[in-house]
Amino acid sequence: MNKPVQGVPIPKYKIQNVVASTSLGTELDLPAIAISLDGSEYNPEHFPGLIYRLKEPKVATLLFHSGKVVCTGAKSLDQVKLAIKKVTKEIEKAGIHIKNEPEITVQNIVSTFHLGQKINLNAIAISLSLEKVEYEPEQFPGLVYRLDVPKVVLLLFGSGKVVCTGARKPQDVEDAIDKITVELRAAGQVY
Repeated sequence: MNKPVQGVPIPKYKIQNVVASTSLGTELDLPAIAISLDGSEYNPEHFPGLIYRLKEPKVATLLFHSGKVVCTGAKSLDQVKLAIKKVTKEIEKAGIHIKNEPEITVQNIVSTFHLGQKINLNAIAISLSLEKVEYEPEQFPGLVYRLDVPKVVLLLFGSGKVVCTGARKPQDVEDAIDKITVELRAAGQVY
């Protein structure tokens, strides 16, 4: 458990996916890169970018003609940085000069955590702020709860599992966990 907030123990979370992007500052010759990057996938009729999967860290990178690179599947920002560094080196081996150090922007962090008990989604849907809740169990088994600060979306499931998406930094996840735990405790929905 993380540090308690207002006497409420805070669940540990696990980052499942970090999606980040950068620009290499130069246009990329994707057909030439596809030839030089072993195992890359490039089919511009189906997708405009080149897909290059790394084994370590286990991530996929999407390279675009504009020089934009998107990295997905990382479990941490350090993995994103390592992946971008590796891809940049491989591109330079293909004879393409990278003009500047890539500046990485995190687009989305998806994390999971468990509240430590089963929860009643019907009761929670009523007790939380109605304009921020979507709960239609016939269409989706989870309750969607949108927070303004931090600006994330939480998917709550009856098992007590929660998925947090939309975070830009780990602190956003921690703040969201703090907030939902305190709100559910105040509403008498978790103990």
